[in-house]
Amino acid sequence: MTGKKLCVLLAEGNPSEASQILRTLFAGPENNLELTIVSTISNLVSTINVVNPEVIFLDLGLSLRDPYDAVRLVRRSAPGVPLIVFADPSEKQRAAQSLAEGAMGYLLKGSMNEQAMKGVLRTALERNTMEGLADLLRDPLTGLYTREGFLTLGARCQEEAHHTGGTLILLCALFENLKTLREGFGPGAGNHALQDVAALLQSSCRRSDIVARLGEKQFAFLAVDAAAPSAPIIRQRVEKHLAALNESRSPRGPLDLRLSVGTWSAKDGRSFAALLDSVESNLRQGVSAPSRAGVSEGSTAVSR
Repeated sequence: MTGKKLCVLLAEGNPSEASQILRTLFAGPENNLELTIVSTISNLVSTINVVNPEVIFLDLGLSLRDPYDAVRLVRRSAPGVPLIVFADPSEKQRAAQSLAEGAMGYLLKGSMNEQAMKGVLRTALERNTMEGLADLLRDPLTGLYTREGFLTLGARCQEEAHHTGGTLILLCALFENLKTLREGFGPGAGNHALQDVAALLQSSCRRSDIVARLGEKQFAFLAVDAAAPSAPIIRQRVEKHLAALNESRSPRGPLDLRLSVGTWSAKDGRSFAALLDSVESNLRQGVSAPSRAGVSEGSTAVSR
């Protein structure tokens, strides 16, 4: 690995296995590693804005309480920085579950080596590059990803889920009464309503999920590593938030959304584009059909 220095922030206890491997991996006259090491969660969080890391490593053993709390805290403090956790072999299940809390990958103590470290670093840097490109593909009105950005990041999430055995849940929403609101309250009200839909979906998902505006009145969000909550629970959450939002929108009129949800697992052979097409097709048809493998079919029109 050569080129500009890689800035890494590492929160690690003893023994210093990860730091030794990183220094070995970047050994040489180029010295392409800028490594900052802290020994507590509080120091990790306070150091993030100081060093602006490209990758963060977190030893789950440093957390005195629930290790997932530490993962969530780091993700809130640096939502755009890939987080890699490591843990004792006896804590493998917790390390794997941390992926659902926003970690990008994990390593196990005692079995870390240069090859494994290279793999997680490569994935982290690829994600940074792809998200940087996707940031150029945002809808100017809502700030959400466009269809192209959503497809780019969704395909990447699907590739990672193949390796981890994770599950993706895709929810698509059709803003059915946008035209009515524009005709009744004016173009400005229509744009405000679109921003309300964007905020509604963002409030219904986690930081690790991806939200997009796919077309003039089409939206979607992708729940990553979402074995729990299930697809019906995600749909119910959106419906609950929508009902509360509509109570506060009077007299500007309620938002009528039609929802459709699809589920993908590592055993599903479809591409991400095919999954999106399937859920959108069901949404446009507005039908309710028995579910089949991989997809929760059917849609729901929701207002208040």
